[in-house]
Amino acid sequence: MTTEPTPNTVERRRWNDEYWVSVWHRREPMTDAVTQVLLDRLALTPGESVLDIGSGGGGTTIAAARLVAPGAVVGADISTPLVDSARRRARERDVGNVDFVVADVQTDAIAGAPFDVAMSQFGVMFFEEPIVAFANIRSQLSPSGRIGFACWQPVDRNPWHSQSVLTDFVPPAPPPGPGKSPTGPFAFGDPDLVREILLSAGWRDVERTAHELVVTVGRDAFVDDEQLRFAGVPETSLDEARQAVDNRLEPLNAGDGRIAAPLAFQVFTASAAAS
Repeated sequence: MTTEPTPNTVERRRWNDEYWVSVWHRREPMTDAVTQVLLDRLALTPGESVLDIGSGGGGTTIAAARLVAPGAVVGADISTPLVDSARRRARERDVGNVDFVVADVQTDAIAGAPFDVAMSQFGVMFFEEPIVAFANIRSQLSPSGRIGFACWQPVDRNPWHSQSVLTDFVPPAPPPGPGKSPTGPFAFGDPDLVREILLSAGWRDVERTAHELVVTVGRDAFVDDEQLRFAGVPETSLDEARQAVDNRLEPLNAGDGRIAAPLAFQVFTASAAAS
C-alpha cells in the first residue's frame, strides 16, 4: 500500500519553524500599508463570511473581521506556531468573530464554507499546485463569491529583497517535483501567469491592479543574522553574507538606521461565478 505524499511538504516545514513567530512582529510593519489597499479592493461589507488564506500572525484577518461584523472570518494557515500566535492576538484584541485553523487550503475543506469572500495577503504564492489550490478555494465559496489577494510584482521591482545576493553562500533550492510549480515570495510575479492559473481553476472576471508604496522600517524587518542562518548561510560565511546584504540595502538607507523600501505589489480579484 502506497501513501499519498503530503502536499506542500517544503512549505509546511519552512512555515512551522518557530523562527517565524519570533520575527513576525518585526516583519508586519513592512506590509501593514498593503493591508488597507487589499481591503479597499475587497470592499467587504457587514455580515459577509470570509476565508483568509495563509493568515500568518492574523493581523489582516482581524482587520477583515472588524469590517464584516457581525459576519465572521476564518484564517487558515499551514503553520501551527503562527496560528497559535494569531489566536492569542485575537483574544488580546477581544475580536470574537474570527477563528484560526491549521489547514492547507490547497487541499483541505475549511469549516464554515461556503464563504462569501476568499482573501490573502502574500499567502497564495506558496502552493505547489496552484490550479488545484484555486479550484479548491473556489469550491468553498458561494456561487456569487469572490476572491482578492495581494502578491508581489517581480523581484527586480523589489530591491529590498536580499535573497538574490545570498546565492554564493547557500545551496540552490531543489527544482520542483514532477507536476509541481515553483513556490516562494515572487512565484506570482508574472501577472499573465496568475491570470492563466485563475482562469484554469474556473475563476472569471479576473482583474489586476498594480501598486507601489514606500515604507520606512527598521533593517531587521527585512533581514537579520537569524534569517541568514535560516536561509542556510553557514557560520563561516555569516560575515560575508551580512556585508552582501548591507551593500544591497545601502541605496535604500533612510539616513536614520532605517530602510525606505519601495514595495511593488499587485492585487488580483476574480469572481467564483461560472460562465
